[in-house]
Amino acid sequence: MAKTFYTDKDIEEMHRNGIKSLRMTDDAALTDLAYEKARRLDFQIISDHADAPPAAPVRPYLSDMKPRPTQGKPASVSRSSASASTQGDVAQRIRSTVLARLGNQVDAKLLDNIIHRVVKSVGLK
Repeated sequence: MAKTFYTDKDIEEMHRNGIKSLRMTDDAALTDLAYEKARRLDFQIISDHADAPPAAPVRPYLSDMKPRPTQGKPASVSRSSASASTQGDVAQRIRSTVLARLGNQVDAKLLDNIIHRVVKSVGLK
């Protein structure tokens, strides 16, 4: 069976014709632009799946995790103190905070890779 793809033009036309929602099935897909257009127009996308953009990967190991209660307020990092800190210091503080909240629910190597990429992308030295 062929899959039906909806584009931003399809969403715009349906909205113009007074249609306010679209039921998504396994045989239908939205383009990224159609998803964004639907959000901007308050066009309701009805689906049995979680509300995720079309390109978002499904990560059940993340979505199935239940948040653990935290003790006290999380430590905040001001922009000036973060820029004064070294990349390693910030990475270590983030790692220890995440591990304190999630414990052994997170893969340490994956966590280190994510932290390294984020710290590098924000330009800390």
